[in-house]
Amino acid sequence: MTSHGGRRSQGERDAITVEIGYALFSAAFAAAVVFGAVAGPALFFDLPDAAERLLLRAGMVLAPVLFVARVASVLIRFRTADQPSQPGRTNPDS
Repeated sequence: MTSHGGRRSQGERDAITVEIGYALFSAAFAAAVVFGAVAGPALFFDLPDAAERLLLRAGMVLAPVLFVARVASVLIRFRTADQPSQPGRTNPDS
C-alpha cells in the first residue's frame, strides 16, 4: 500500500524491484571484495596456520555482516528518500 492508501502503481512496483536488485547486487559485490581483501592473503600466500585461520574466519564474519548492512542501508535510504512528484521528473535539488 502507498502512503495515500491506494494500491501501488506499476511504476512504483518496478522501482521497488530495481532497488531490491541493486541492493542485493551491490551488497554481494561489496561482500566479495571485503572477503577477498581480508581472506585473500591466506588463500594466496603461505602464512602460518594461525594467521590463515584468523584471516579466513575474519573474512567469513565480515562479508555477511557487510552484505546485510549494505542491503539494509540501500533499502532504508530508498524508503525514506523523497520521490519526484511527477513521473519522469526529478526534484531540483537532486
